[in-house]
Amino acid sequence: MLLATLRNAHLAFGSQPLLEDAAGSIETGERVCLLGRNGVGKSTLLQVLAGTIRLDEGELQVDRSTRIAALPQDVPEDVSGSVREIVLVGLAETGALIDQHLEAAARGDLARLDELQQRIDAAGAWDVERRVERILSRLELDPEADFGQLSGGLRRRVLLARALVAAPDLLLLDEPTNHLDVDAIEWLEALMLGWRGAILFTTHDRRLLEKTATRILELDRGRLTSWPGDYANYLRRREEREHTEAQAQAAFDKRLAEEEIWIRQGIKARRTRNEGRVRRLEQMRQERVQRRDPAGRVRFDTQSAGASGRKVVEVREASFAYDGEPVIRDLDLLVERGDRIGIIGPNGSGKTTLLNLLLGKLTPTAGEVIQGTKLEVAFFDQHRAVLKPERSVAESVADGADTVQIGNARKHVIGYLADFLFPAARARSPVKSLSGGERARLLLARLFATPSNLLVMDEPTNDLDMETLELLEERLLEYPGTLLLVSHDRAFLDNVVTSTLVMEGNARVGSYVGGYADWLRQRRDEQAAPAPSAAPTTVTAPAKARKKLTYKDQRELDALPGRIERLESTIARLHADMAAPEFYKGEGDTVAAARQALAQAEAELERCFERWSQLETSAR
Repeated sequence: MLLATLRNAHLAFGSQPLLEDAAGSIETGERVCLLGRNGVGKSTLLQVLAGTIRLDEGELQVDRSTRIAALPQDVPEDVSGSVREIVLVGLAETGALIDQHLEAAARGDLARLDELQQRIDAAGAWDVERRVERILSRLELDPEADFGQLSGGLRRRVLLARALVAAPDLLLLDEPTNHLDVDAIEWLEALMLGWRGAILFTTHDRRLLEKTATRILELDRGRLTSWPGDYANYLRRREEREHTEAQAQAAFDKRLAEEEIWIRQGIKARRTRNEGRVRRLEQMRQERVQRRDPAGRVRFDTQSAGASGRKVVEVREASFAYDGEPVIRDLDLLVERGDRIGIIGPNGSGKTTLLNLLLGKLTPTAGEVIQGTKLEVAFFDQHRAVLKPERSVAESVADGADTVQIGNARKHVIGYLADFLFPAARARSPVKSLSGGERARLLLARLFATPSNLLVMDEPTNDLDMETLELLEERLLEYPGTLLLVSHDRAFLDNVVTSTLVMEGNARVGSYVGGYADWLRQRRDEQAAPAPSAAPTTVTAPAKARKKLTYKDQRELDALPGRIERLESTIARLHADMAAPEFYKGEGDTVAAARQALAQAEAELERCFERWSQLETSAR
């Protein structure tokens, strides 16, 4: 059954149209993922389908019997009441009956209770009530909590519950996995796979997209394109389309340039001018003006400070409790330079507490946490508290300065923000006017303007589009420092981290090799392993004695810090010399010799670090 159809849709805010002759439809049983770059209008299109925004031109046809429910990306300001009251709004008349029944029970109005009981039985509403309780429980929501006192993340979960309990024919979900933990995301996946109606959703979660979507709908430059099949098929066919489009545009631009040269040739051209050719040139000019080029791609690199010490953080039998309630118990952990560690666990399990312990912001109630040396920390906060709504985008990146230091050069903040797809006008606009995806990009711009050797990221993937997310993955893989990453994005964890800390309940933190999928496999293996026998028959071989360093090795280990420091000073001096404008005006042999000296010093420094690590490991 055809539920909704869009024809010749036009919609613009300002000069740039978000929808331009857009067309598409959705049928019962489909699970359609809407993809597109941040800012192209995905959330706006969902609001058009939900009926909260009207088209400037065109037609939206929705069957009268079609029930639609939506999860918006931004929380409406006019929502108030308890969690239960707000969720029951999604049930319309059925929810009102249950709400009235609860009020009559509180008053002890037996006559009214009897009347409502009969109406609820006739409507089958008690089954709905059980569904409400099940969804509230799964999303870890207190039904009596005041909506106005909840955090932004919990408010979105309440709105998600309201959309789900309505069991609509068409469910519109705008980034539904934001602020959900892994268990809740997997529950949402299962719910979507069993949905009887249709779902149109946006997401940055590639695992959710791959498992649930039956079709991809792409919004690009105001037009909608349908891509049947899975995400991998979409990526392949989109690449083919972009290549063909780029070739066609290059050929058009070449013809236009040739015609512009012809029209300016002078007296000879004017005598032999073909008026039909002139008209074609005018038409080509107009076509070029109206052409909407593809959205740019974010460009950025991480900035590395000098190398930290080999040991970044050491935790020895550390415990932490709030008001006597243990959150972390008997944790032993060694974080070494270059480690990429993911942290996963249910919401409220203590992930942020663990981060604060590792960073030295909290003192353990037992045990000790030892910070390494030469640490330069950069922090990405999922709550975006560092962004002040009234400040401009440019002020938020450089704290009011006109330039930022990027590597060995200074760059104007407006030019730097252009790499994050903020044009000059947008860079001067206030933070409060930005979309969720734009705020995420702004945080990345601020983060990577700061040199670091310890990068701490708390849910960095929320609201990022796929292209920016994949670029972030690439940059994190190239990052030479240490990474601590809290994320519920399973694909992101698998692609980036090399080990995982899991909040396993009862204040226990488990440590596993690899990413999310590796943890799942190791957990299954542990659960499948047979219980140990009460009377073991095997004998454990004695542990080998630790190898003691020879006198020569110990002398070498003692000398390495000084050697490393001298090499770092040499490298810094060579970089400074080569950064000077007059350096390359000198003789070619001098330039080549400096480059060779720099390469040799960097190679020697790497060998020293490797040798230091080998000797330190042997000495432990």
